Amino acid sequence: MQYKTIRFSRTHQIEFITDLKKQVKNYFDQNNISTYGNGQMVLKTIVMFSLYLVPYFLMVFGVVTNIWLVLGMWTIMGIGNTGIGLSIMHDANHGAYSKNKHVNKYLSYVMNLIGANSFIWKIQHNVLHHSFTNIEGMDEDIDPGPLMRLSPHAPLLKAHKHQHIYGWFLYGLMTFLWLTTKDFRQLVRYKKLGLMKTQKRTFKSVLTEAIISKVLYYVYALIIPLVFIQAPWYIILSGFFIMHFITGIALGLIFQPAHVMPSADFPIPDKDSSVENNWAVHQLFTTTNFAPKSKVFSWFVGGLNYQIEHHLFPHICHVHYKKISEIVKAKTEEYGLPYYSQETFFAAVREHAKMLKKLGRESYQMAS
Repeated sequence: MQYKTIRFSRTHQIEFITDLKKQVKNYFDQNNISTYGNGQMVLKTIVMFSLYLVPYFLMVFGVVTNIWLVLGMWTIMGIGNTGIGLSIMHDANHGAYSKNKHVNKYLSYVMNLIGANSFIWKIQHNVLHHSFTNIEGMDEDIDPGPLMRLSPHAPLLKAHKHQHIYGWFLYGLMTFLWLTTKDFRQLVRYKKLGLMKTQKRTFKSVLTEAIISKVLYYVYALIIPLVFIQAPWYIILSGFFIMHFITGIALGLIFQPAHVMPSADFPIPDKDSSVENNWAVHQLFTTTNFAPKSKVFSWFVGGLNYQIEHHLFPHICHVHYKKISEIVKAKTEEYGLPYYSQETFFAAVREHAKMLKKLGRESYQMAS
């Protein structure tokens, strides 16, 4: 199925998003604030880069040499790595970090700095996931490969019976796929789908960029540490693994409980490749918020606990999500639409675990 053939309703409850956009715009106008980032974002950027870079230089320049402290430095780098991805790169890739397009462009390249490719991820996330959330064959976030089943419409394998047990470990390996084969496989697939042309990039230019950026990444993130850090090679490799595992499992536990939940819909387009709801209402039926009262958690994960607001307004910086969530929730109640939200992060993870277990059972069927 070609992504262009999917059509959302242009009439079904269209008043909801029209009214909501008006109310959200009024909020920013009346308070005379920008929809982009502010001083909080600048401070957060400094903190996240510091968490990632300071431990690196402390090890490389020989300030930290104790093997346990070295592993601790890699652990802190993993936290910083996660924060950079969730709180900086993500907003920049959506054009929400700054009203200056160049700032967004260059900060989005932070994705290359941590081993992946910004352009390829932008197609997967911005174009496919945000456009066709939870639609089998279109949203690659629910298509992680044969080892896991994240959609009730995906093929069921015997191994899936235990995915609620082993799935967490696979989440931790997520960024290792970025470091190796995933970007290249996606690039070939996107070329076949014609997505390269729509993004005004050539296959050759993106391939060259991906190869060069990965080489540079391995040089600074692995080769230089192996040469200069005063610790056994296996400690350095262990630290490198710890850093990426922390990032991988954090990303998995933030993004997947937002959509792969018992409450989530997984609609199947009809024969004409049409979806019953309009795009905005579709986002409400497929998305879940969590931990809305936790300011510290929300700060660290880049407001992605407000996934509903993010999906409805991806071009608004996440520092505003908490405020506009009040508007969104009120409007969903007014129009009789769902607003799924888990009170805590752990509650969301627990529900996601239940969903993984259900999806691993052949007897489980979800209405389309």
